Order: sequence, then C-alpha cells, then structure tokens
Amino acid sequence: MSALLSDRRAVLLLGLLAVLVVAPLGAGDYLLSILITILLQAYLGMAWNVMMGFAGQFSLGHALYVGLGAYAGGALFVHFGTPPLIGAMAGMLVSAVAGTIIGALGFRFKVMGVYFALLTIAFAEFVRVLFDHWGWVGASSGLFLPVSNRATDDIWMLRGSATMFYYVILGMAALGFAFSRSLLRRRIGYYWQAIREDQEAADALGIDVFRLKMIAVVISASMTSLGGLFIAFYNNNLYPESIFSMHRSIELMLGTIIGGIGTLFGPILGAVVLTALGEILTIAGNAIGIDGIKQIAYGVCLMAILILKPGGLWPWLRQRFGLEGGAR
Repeated sequence: MSALLSDRRAVLLLGLLAVLVVAPLGAGDYLLSILITILLQAYLGMAWNVMMGFAGQFSLGHALYVGLGAYAGGALFVHFGTPPLIGAMAGMLVSAVAGTIIGALGFRFKVMGVYFALLTIAFAEFVRVLFDHWGWVGASSGLFLPVSNRATDDIWMLRGSATMFYYVILGMAALGFAFSRSLLRRRIGYYWQAIREDQEAADALGIDVFRLKMIAVVISASMTSLGGLFIAFYNNNLYPESIFSMHRSIELMLGTIIGGIGTLFGPILGAVVLTALGEILTIAGNAIGIDGIKQIAYGVCLMAILILKPGGLWPWLRQRFGLEGGAR
C-alpha cells in the first residue's frame, strides 16, 4: 500500500513537471506572465514553509530577505556589472546574517509566537527605512537595472525573454521542492516537527532546540533571498516601499497557508489558487466597473477557504484522493 501511494505521488509530481516544462510552447505573453507569478509565489512559499511549516517559527517579516536578496544582486549588477550568480551568493550571505541576528535575539531571549512575528516585522521595517534613505541603492527614487534588447537569451547575466525567466523560476521551484522534500525526510526534519509540535517536550528529550531553530531561519532566509534576486532581474526596478512591504510578506506566506502549512505541495497549490483567483476577480471587477469589488471578493473567498478547510486545501485533497502517508 505504501509503495502504491508513493507511485501515485510520483506520477502526480512527474505529470505536473512535464506540463510545466512544455507550457511555454503554447502560452502567450499573458499566460506566461501568470505562470511565472505562480512559480515565483510557490518558490517563496516553500522558503517560508521551511521556517514556519517545518520548524514552527512564525515570521511576518520575510519581505526583509526578499529585499536584501533583490538589492544585493541588483546593486552589484548596476554598479559593477557583477553576474547574478555572484549577486545571489552575496544576497544569501547578507540574508543569512540578518536571519541569524533576528533568530539569536528572538530565541536566546525566549521570544516566541506572535512576539517573534512582531520582531521580524520590526527588522523588516527598519531595513525598509534604511534603504529608503540610502543613495547608493537609489533610495526612495528606486534602483533601475539596465535593460538591453537581445536577440538571444543570456542566462549568465539574466537578461533575456520571458520564456528564459520562466525556465529559471521553474528550475528554482523544482529545486526548492526537492530540497524541502529532502529536509523533511532527514533527521533534522523530524527534529523540526518535534519542535513545532511541542518545543518544551523536544527540549526535554535532548534536542538542541536553539541550534535547530537557527538552522531553519538561516535556510529559509537564504532561499527567500534567491526569490528576491529573481524579482529584481525580472522586473528591472526596485523600490523599498514595495520590496520590503508588509503586503509582500503577507502575500508570500498566504499561498502556503491556503495550500497547507508544513506540506510539500501546499505552497504550489496555494500559489495556483491565489494567482488564478486574483486574475479572475481582476477581470470580473473591470467588467463590472465597481471600485474595490476585487478586494472585497478576494477577502471573502480567502475567508471561506480558511473557515471551510482550516488545515489547507492540499491535506483535504490528499485525503480525498487517497494520497496519505509519508513525507508530503
């Protein structure tokens, strides 16, 4: 039975990957942009899920790591022509240091739950204000990456067509999924789940709670920073007000909450649902011509999902289609 369930999940995963690989062949510019948005939200959701879903540490300031990764890669590229790969390493390092500082302060002084979430917001807001007045990164006027028209894609410098960016974010999402699955199946994944369920009991069993929570924060921050770098090179402009905003932090984690916290497919499903819902309501709102109808309907739909399926959509679908068992 276990082997059958594993086969079903493998078929589902391979089928999804195959569809995504060939999707650009029949997709127009609009659909391609939607697919890029879905994959980006799924990847960022996976990164947040490592910290909250696996280790149970609630962060409301993950936009901090998005912004640090975006500005590290973007500023180095603008000022020195540094390739994005090196910028990505710089962004991961800066984000890891920031995560280490936040985690050390929070965990060492037993700041937990909503208070830890407030601590993450405070750091994100502090950095937003700092970048808003830092001329080297454009301050409030924004940082703009040079765009040149190319007949061919330059993946080394991340300059090229939307199709190239699609395959880049597809690769990031696929690697993020594989990495998350690997973490869940290793000893550290079981330790994290023990901490998430009952930190005091985990500590009593001899689990090094502080060290393991710090590892979760550093991994999550580093992964998130890569998503920020992708945003910088895909959008070609950065503003502190948007990249470090509370709205981005909420948007980043909402898909995982809707799809199912602590699951592998949850961030993917949540990203699909939220992006599709947003686009449908945008079209409907424009057709009706009533201001604010999208925001109202969006909020109502999300509340309905959270009330009817508080554990997320993926656990419900997994149970309904007989995909229970194992790391998922």
